[in-house]
Amino acid sequence: MDLTPYRSFIAELAHQSGDFIRPYFGNPDLVVETKSDATPVTLADRGAEQLMRRLIHAKFPTHGVIGEEFGSEHPDAEFTWVLDPIDGTKSFAAACPLFGTLIALLHQGQPVLGAIHQPILGQLMVGDGTATTLNGRAVRVRPMARIEDATILTTNVHSPERHQNGPAFEALARRAKLFRTWGDCYGYLLVAAGWADVMCDPIMNPWDIAALIPVIRGAGGVITDWQGQDPVNAQSMVAAGPGLHSQVIAALRGQ
Repeated sequence: MDLTPYRSFIAELAHQSGDFIRPYFGNPDLVVETKSDATPVTLADRGAEQLMRRLIHAKFPTHGVIGEEFGSEHPDAEFTWVLDPIDGTKSFAAACPLFGTLIALLHQGQPVLGAIHQPILGQLMVGDGTATTLNGRAVRVRPMARIEDATILTTNVHSPERHQNGPAFEALARRAKLFRTWGDCYGYLLVAAGWADVMCDPIMNPWDIAALIPVIRGAGGVITDWQGQDPVNAQSMVAAGPGLHSQVIAALRGQ
């Protein structure tokens, strides 16, 4: 499959949504609302998704769209775009740049192209499952063989206890050389670029996941759910280099 036209379009979606989001970042007048699922949302989230939907409809009118803020349109189409306009709204609302825009393209339900865009730092990571670039430069996961030498990331230190095996995760984090909450999609960007080694999320939504799969795989990493199973349609995520991933999954199982 020739992804060239989609690759240039995913960059267009990222840059135009980033231009929309940027003026809201650190804006003292930003209003943060709470949705019915108790998660935050802002005009930046909603407006960026609406903008990307308009661009998709104009360029590829037969494609489906799945988005966090405005639901699904033709999700069974041959090609479907999956959008999370601001992954990490809590960080964004606090003027912390550990957030990003997630954009994925599915072909017959499988993610074939993904992007992580950090509009404040000017970082665009694009992966197709075979190769991943950061601002056009090829990146790879860092070769790492021992948990004790690794940098391990998660989004919320309390979530593993709420949704998975909390004691096992705590033991894993204590083994790491460095443990930080450089989380949400930015943690996956750090792993794919070789700046961190493991990213763990015990609970996720479909729009959180789709873009990450081709990005991590394209950088030579391994990405699964918390139990080591297929990440497509999963509800959790673990990403790491091939030398660490199986060790991390074993540790999360308490082994």
